[in-house]
Amino acid sequence: RERCKLEYLKEKADYIIDTSRLLTRELKTELERIFVKDEEFNSLYVTILSFGFKYGIPADSDIVMDVRFLPNPYYVDGLRPKTGNDVEFLDKLEDLVKFLIPHYIDEGKNQLVISIGCTGGKHRSVTLANELYKRLDGNKDYGLKIEHRDIGKDALRGK
Repeated sequence: RERCKLEYLKEKADYIIDTSRLLTRELKTELERIFVKDEEFNSLYVTILSFGFKYGIPADSDIVMDVRFLPNPYYVDGLRPKTGNDVEFLDKLEDLVKFLIPHYIDEGKNQLVISIGCTGGKHRSVTLANELYKRLDGNKDYGLKIEHRDIGKDALRGK
């Protein structure tokens, strides 16, 4: 009911910032960009989120990428403490995301959550999320942030 009553304000607004997933410092940075640095306002905020399928798919995901097809370092003793990467898949994922983002902007979408999941959310998904973030960072057409939802769950304890 509140949203309906305030819809007229939204229609007249010059800027609309969805703060539901922003940290205070991220909101501050966005406000400084718009009102202090007089930079172009980005109506779309992209979140790249790594997660573990065993903890469930994030409910607010717009795009879900399943990277469990990559070898799981958890089951290889020498790889367990390390991360994995697959450049060919990452190139294709980057291409897909760069293709889709302008379409989401044209549709007036203000938030896009790209969730990348592996079994536990600590190795494959984290590495790919970090690399995708690096490849998309610095673009002025949209805001960008990264989260690792499950990276600390079931942490292995040193022997």
